[in-house]
Amino acid sequence: MRSLLLFRRWRRILLTLVPLVFALLHVSGKLSLPLLDRLDQIFYDARLRLSMPRTLDERIVIVDIDEKSIERIGRWPWGRDKLTILTQELFARQRVAVLGFDVIFAERDNSSGLAALQALERGALAKAPGFAEQVARLTPSLDHDALFARSLQGQAAVLGYYFTSDRKGHTQGALPSPVVTPAQLHGRPLAATTWNGFGANLDALGQAAPVAGFFNTISDSDGVIRSLPLLAEYQGQYYESLALGMFRSMMGMPSVEPGFPATPSLGTHETLESVVLVEGTRRMPLPVDDRLSMLIPFRGPGGPDGGSYQYIAASDVIEGRLAEGALADKMVLVGTSAPGLQDVRVTPVGLVYPGVEAHANMLSALMDGNAIAIPDYARGFDVLQLVCAGLVLALGLSLLPAGAGLVLSLAVIAALLGLNLWLYRVHGLVMPLAAVVAMALCASVLNMAHGYFFESRSKRALASRFRSYVPPELVDEMLKHPEHYSMQADNRELTVMFCDMRGFTALSECMPPLQLQALLNGVFTRLTQVIQSQRGTIDKYMGDCVMAFWGAPVPSQDHATCAVQAAMGMAQAVQQLNQEHRAQGLPEVGVGIGLNTGTMCVGDMGSDIRLSYTVIGDAVNLGSRLEGLSKTYGVAVIASEFTQTQAPEFLWQELDRVRVKGKAQAVAIYTPVAVHALAAPEQIRLVEIWRQFLTDYRAQDWAKCIAALHLLLQGDPQSTLYALYAERLQMLATQPHLPNWDDATNFDTK
Repeated sequence: MRSLLLFRRWRRILLTLVPLVFALLHVSGKLSLPLLDRLDQIFYDARLRLSMPRTLDERIVIVDIDEKSIERIGRWPWGRDKLTILTQELFARQRVAVLGFDVIFAERDNSSGLAALQALERGALAKAPGFAEQVARLTPSLDHDALFARSLQGQAAVLGYYFTSDRKGHTQGALPSPVVTPAQLHGRPLAATTWNGFGANLDALGQAAPVAGFFNTISDSDGVIRSLPLLAEYQGQYYESLALGMFRSMMGMPSVEPGFPATPSLGTHETLESVVLVEGTRRMPLPVDDRLSMLIPFRGPGGPDGGSYQYIAASDVIEGRLAEGALADKMVLVGTSAPGLQDVRVTPVGLVYPGVEAHANMLSALMDGNAIAIPDYARGFDVLQLVCAGLVLALGLSLLPAGAGLVLSLAVIAALLGLNLWLYRVHGLVMPLAAVVAMALCASVLNMAHGYFFESRSKRALASRFRSYVPPELVDEMLKHPEHYSMQADNRELTVMFCDMRGFTALSECMPPLQLQALLNGVFTRLTQVIQSQRGTIDKYMGDCVMAFWGAPVPSQDHATCAVQAAMGMAQAVQQLNQEHRAQGLPEVGVGIGLNTGTMCVGDMGSDIRLSYTVIGDAVNLGSRLEGLSKTYGVAVIASEFTQTQAPEFLWQELDRVRVKGKAQAVAIYTPVAVHALAAPEQIRLVEIWRQFLTDYRAQDWAKCIAALHLLLQGDPQSTLYALYAERLQMLATQPHLPNWDDATNFDTK
């Protein structure tokens, strides 16, 4: 059944797979969808902001060349004598662990006037007595570069520099030693960030502080800084970043080795899955992407008021305002947050973010070992989640109604988001999300559109087909799952009802046609309302008779109960109508109702010209025969034993066992007295007396029968049923006891 339903829904399945195909083409690189790339960036930024700890990292301090310091010390760049004081204060008095500079010292410092004195010595004052000796005596104190170099000598200081990619390949200063050489790569070129120029520090400074790291940042396509390269390539050599250099200095300068993935990548370049720090037998892999970059796990909003790192004004350090040892064992970065010095970046957590704090965040990640990275198998993971989610949606959305389909789509998206966030928070893995979420949303929208524009036609046809003879609530239920309802014939267990209006022939002879029509329509309207209130389906109106059934087109487990409830309600409705008719001077009417439960054939029956949704079969015929017996037994409702068995909620009075025309097997017939839970004690007592009467009757104990019947007639002398059995007893009492007596009553007419 499920496979047949899927076959019927093949259009919706294919429609759902269309977004999956486009998403797979994008992920595989066959089709570029920049919107999805941008959406992935948005998801990454949101995930990053949600997971930021927003706590202070007390291990790292930023000495800030801020506006206050510029106001007190002077405009930047400062003389190297000021930087010498700052460096000596940090190492000697504050005892910092590592000092990194997010600034560059590429040009000589001539602020002391030494260069002018040396020019005079070589020129106009070359022959002046003692001038050369004075210049030589002053040179050590006026050579600020040498002073600064001496303050760095032998200390855990890491200088900063930058790489460039201008067309001229301009270079300035001296590069430090590379950390990875071509020999370590065994001739394999890496897909790293490549530069053709640089701006580095003075050679004297580089010799004094041989460890240096570049402070370049690389923005994504939207101009936002999300990662920092750990290694950069220049002329085949690989150099470390400022954060990596400071971290290695803290770790005792372990060596750097390339960490190739176990499975070689495709393409002309190899990729590294990590940069490995090696010290003896200890190996520390740092995951990187195809640019040899590592994503920055930002701690908070950034800046002096961001709360992630302690900012100390550089002027306070130079002027000795800090208590001795206040920065002991700290990792210190010298940088600037002053907007005028233009070292601010656009990041996911702030549009004006100090560049020095980006390096501080990377240093924190390296120290914590909680680096986040996009693994080399991210594309394969994306394909897998696309296929799984796409197939679930293709099958689920094609089988479920709109509401449940929407819940399924939201559940799939929620599961994808949860898995993605779990991988990020627990394992530090940044997995793609945009393609699969966009695919799920598009699949849902396409399915909803298909349901609205295409399936609405079948729903309208279904509603038009059934609305005239099926209760509105059942039609609404059918419209939720129109695929479950077919006009094709099917055998089901149903309960059928035939209701005939008594006295209609006499009325038709004495009433004008219009008045008769109004009377008949009024009666049928009231009866139809009762049938539909019990979820019944009107089959047809046949003159003064209405036919209905329960259990189709909407299946029902309590179809027999609903049918009996409707029959009793119809009998009560006729009594109320007769009261209204008496008040209006209209003739009274009566009804006879027959009920039977059994297997029937239900579906569209008729010809090519006209079809009708109806029931046929032997069980239907029995229901029609029982309706005709209601007048004989003087009751409004007669139900077969099959209906009585399936409706135990009612107090039943057995009427007889009958053998109707066309049926060889005798059938017990009953009439419902009341809902059992609401039955009056007197009703229950009379039904028990009658049940004992029938027992004695079938045992041919006529004396007991006559006594019981006399008692019953005293309570209801007008009962047609009791009168019928009184006549039978008069005839049977004179007959001898029959050992094989068949107590069933035969009816040869329809």
